[in-house]
Order: sequence, then C-alpha cells, then structure tokens
Amino acid sequence: MVTFQLARRGIAMPAVLDAMKQVPREEFIPEDLHEFAYEDSPLPIAEEQTISQPYIVARMIELAGLERSDKVLEVGAGSGYAAAVMGKIANQVYAIERHKALAEAAKTAIEKIGYGNVHIIHGDGTKGLPGEAPFDAIIVSAGGDLPPALKEQVAVGGRIIIPLAVNGHQMLTEIRRLDADQYEITDHEAVRFVPLVPEEDRPGHVTQGRRTPTAGRPGHMPPDLSGIMAAAAEPFESYGDLARMAERFADRKVVCLGESTHGTSEFYAARAAITERLVRDHGFNIVAVEADWPDAAIYDKAIRQSAEGRRHAEEPFTRFPRWMWRNEETWAMLRKLREINRGRDPQHQAGFYGLDVYSLCASIEAVLDYLGEHDREAAETAKERYGCLTPYCSEPGSYARMRIGNGFRGCEDKVVSVLTDLLTQRVENGEALFDAEQNARIVAEAEKYYRNLYYGDADSWNLRDSHMFDTLERLLEHRGPDAKAVVWAHNSHIGDASKTEMGWVREEHNIGQLVREKYGQDCALIGFSTHEGEVAAADDWDGPMKIKTVRPALENAHEDHAFRTDIGRFFLDLESLDGDHRQMLSEPKLQRAIGVIYRPETERASHYFRANLAEQFDAWVWFAVTKAVDAKSATPREGEDETWPFGV
Repeated sequence: MVTFQLARRGIAMPAVLDAMKQVPREEFIPEDLHEFAYEDSPLPIAEEQTISQPYIVARMIELAGLERSDKVLEVGAGSGYAAAVMGKIANQVYAIERHKALAEAAKTAIEKIGYGNVHIIHGDGTKGLPGEAPFDAIIVSAGGDLPPALKEQVAVGGRIIIPLAVNGHQMLTEIRRLDADQYEITDHEAVRFVPLVPEEDRPGHVTQGRRTPTAGRPGHMPPDLSGIMAAAAEPFESYGDLARMAERFADRKVVCLGESTHGTSEFYAARAAITERLVRDHGFNIVAVEADWPDAAIYDKAIRQSAEGRRHAEEPFTRFPRWMWRNEETWAMLRKLREINRGRDPQHQAGFYGLDVYSLCASIEAVLDYLGEHDREAAETAKERYGCLTPYCSEPGSYARMRIGNGFRGCEDKVVSVLTDLLTQRVENGEALFDAEQNARIVAEAEKYYRNLYYGDADSWNLRDSHMFDTLERLLEHRGPDAKAVVWAHNSHIGDASKTEMGWVREEHNIGQLVREKYGQDCALIGFSTHEGEVAAADDWDGPMKIKTVRPALENAHEDHAFRTDIGRFFLDLESLDGDHRQMLSEPKLQRAIGVIYRPETERASHYFRANLAEQFDAWVWFAVTKAVDAKSATPREGEDETWPFGV
C-alpha cells in the first residue's frame, strides 16, 4: 500500500509514509472488511459513514506539514484511523467525532494499539476545542464550509486542511494563517467527503421553537432526481423495441454495450437484440467481447462457416467463469448471427472476437500450432522461448512471484521476440496469420499482465484495458475501412473511467475511455443496470457458479433513483438531456458493479463505486428486476459434441 498506492502517487514526506506503514488499518474497520483493509478505497463503517482511502489520509496529513512538536485537531474522527496516523507524527492529537458510537469505537481502537497521545472526543467538531487551542494544524475530515471557530483556533503559521464546498463540489483546500487577520488559501485536488454538519443543522435539533427541515441538506436525496429520469425515460416492452431505440447510434463506428453484472439474462438478451439489428441492417461486422481470443475463435468459425461435420479440438470457455459465454442467451445470439451471415460475402459477415488477455497458454498453443504448419524451425524456436512461461500454465498468477528475484526479465524478451519474428518474417497473409499474430501479442501482453499483478495497483488493470482497446483497433483495421464494431464488456470497462472513481481516485483508464478519446462522436457507450433479482456468480475466484439473490440497490445510488421511477424497463438517452437535467445527473453517486464474484455481505465495499452517470455513458438501459443467465447447459448434451453449440 505505502510503496505502490502512496509513494507512486506522489506522497513524499518520509514521516507520513513511515506512519502509514506502522498503523494497522484493519483495527479501524469492521471485521468482515479486513480483506479490503489495504486497498486504496474508502470503506463503510457504522452510522453510514466511511473510513477515507489511504491516499487521501496521507495527502491531507502531508499538506498539513506536521512536525514532531505539533498539537493537532481533527474534526470528524470517524473510525480514528487518520488520528492514529497523525499520532505517529505529532506530539498531541485531539479528534472530535459527533457520532457517539463512532467516538467510542475509535477510542477503543486507539487504546488497543496503545497510542496514548491520541485523544478521541465526542462532540461538535464545528466548534473546535477552544480549551486546547491554538493548534498547529487542523484537519477537517468532512466536506462543507469552514466553521469560523476553526479559523480562530489555528495558530499563526498553522494550517487548516479542509474539503471546501465549491460550486456544488468539494475541493481539498489548504488555509494557512499568516497573522491574526490574514489567511492564505491554496486549492488542491477535487475530493468527496461526507458532509460537515453543525449540531444545529442535524435532524431533530430544535432552533427557536421549530424543527430544522431536512430537505435540501447534503446527503438528503434530491426529491426530483428520479422524476428527471422518469421524464426522459423511454419505456420498452420487448427486446425488439429496445433494439429500435438503440438504432439512433447505428451511424457510429463503435458501439459499446455494457452490463453491471456478468451473470444477468436480461443484459445478454438485450445486447443480443441490439447487436443483431446493427449487424443485419447497419453494416456492423465485428462483435468483440470481454473474452479470451482462442475460445472466441471457435465461436467465430461456427458463425462464419458451416459447422456441420467439423470437429473441435477442444470445447471453448471451459475455464472459470464458464457461465459468462457458455449460456443459452449467448448461443441463441450466435445462431442468429450465423443465419445473418449465410449468403453474405466473407468481408460483410460478422465475426465474433475475444478482446481479453487471460488466455496465456491457449495462445501459446495456437502460435505453436500455426508455426508447426508453416515453419517447423520457427516452431521449435518459439517453443524454446515460451518455455519460461509454460510451467505457469496451471496457475498463471504465480508467475508474478518471479518478480522477487527478477526472474521474468529474460522471459519478457523471449516472448516478445516470437511476435517480432512473426511480424517481420510473414510466411502468408490472411486470417490464419492474423490469428497467430494476435495470439503472439496476447502471450506478450499476458506476460506483462501477470508480472504486474505483483504490484497490486492500477498497472495491471490499465494494461488489460489497453490491450482490449489495441485488439479492437487491429480488428477494425483488419476488417477494412468500412468496418464497424459492437463491443460487449462490463460497465466498468465500457463506461468512461475518467468520469468515475476509477479515474478520479485510482488513476485507472478503460476501453470505453480510450474508444471515446479516439472516436469522439463516432462512438456510443451504453450502460446496463438493475435494482434487484438474481445473478449467476461465485463466492470466490475459481469457485462454483451459484444463483445468488441481488440485494436492492443502496439508497441514493443511481440504481435507487431509477427504481423510484416505477418504470420496470427503460432506455435513457443521456446525450439528449437538457442542460439542467444533465447537470443533476452529473452529480457523482454510487453505482453498482458485480463481476463474476458477488459478496452481498460486503456489498458497499465490494460492489459500489462513484460515477457521473450523464458523462460516463451516452445512454443507459434499465431493468428493475432481473434473473440469472441460463447456464445449466454448460456442456453439450450427449450426441452434440460434433456440432456444439448448434446441435439440435
């Protein structure tokens, strides 16, 4: 965490890095979240509050410029974690928390780890702590306006670090007191904290005989946000209706179709209907999906030529998670694509392609098979070079451990040289060579991907999505100047990451962002979401598929507002929203993301991130209630092996 999430992102003050190394973050979060303790993200604690992400804690403390002799005040102690970190640097730390239960829990955690110079106080932090003032530094761990009492309680020469409210957003701000009446203000980066609420503005507080109204306060659900969605929503009954609505984007070169889970039937069926319409009527000849290239190639061969009498060397998509592409919804689409392709010339037939980087060993085999048919000497050379990777085929993730002894360095050069040879010594042209080159690229990229897993930061994610984008670019070039592509991937891949917490906080990009940066108005990003129902997912990686109940969306999440429209299914064209409505739907809110693993017990930490809906997507498709994909037929029925998945 300290090396790759803090130092790499610019935290340079040695005292801060040392303190972050020493304080056990798991002591300040619920036990069921301990596995997420050192991820660079906020986590939920009691009283609907959060513990800030480690980077923000370090950033605020570094801006405060703490020294060993300092006395520090924190407003909004929360879990007590930031106060503990400051306690490893400063002489005395006083942290005020307005929630009594949180204050007591923080005090217990501080006492457990034995930090006697950190004092947790239950009270109203907006009033400061005049009995201990002046303070060399004041850190406010909640967003809003600067309370006047804090300006008076910071020492001359001291600093206040606070997320100030600026035009509806929060800006991390440094306020240095120059003398009794002068302050120097410096703005830093945009942030998002829970609101700073003075005692008189809290629910239930009585002022001059009347109760303070709750509507309009930070954190309260705007009463008309679901109304804005309802007014702009285009309800649909059938998937055919939805496909007609999506045709407004048929003039684009790339249309990306997302999903908020990897195991929802409605998402597959809806994307299939849109894809079939774009392929049949609008010249789209590439269907590129979040899947392994060698496995998708088997589906591709089945839809672009007759599968009758042709035997497959192996069944596709047999590794975890099998249900993503071995389900009835996918097979129904493949059958329709095959029908559309019949009678078309090869250039205008739609192909089915995998974009992902996981197929390390299957791609090695594909390269060796190709070279074995065309250049036996080159095949032997490639086999020798790939020898440094083949021992890790059963567990590619273990390749990252070679980083400890730099054992990967020679392997990296060897696997790249196989691709270089293919590119410079072309023995033929056409589909076979293109396929072999792509598999060689995957081996080279997979080597980097598994090596970067060691770091545990944004590098591996960015490498994977860059690879998916590069693959899409090569497909568009390969299929000719008139090529058009439909992309299927999770919302977290096809929604513009720069408009979400992925980009704001974790410095991650994705294929949707890269597509938008390259194609601008010539692309469309369409997200898909749901409120509740069932999903096919596992408890852990490589675990068995289960049909799991999807909990109702968290309050004030995008999905919660959509559910409150009382419209079961709708298409929301975000591009066509007027200025005021677009601005309201641009307010960052929680958004759910369920991958192949679903852990309802840690719903907030595991499956939500903040996003600007109106700018993340060009359109959004909503299903209030959904069911799991039909993956019962994960293997062909007896007698279907030769023609699977088209056996009847």
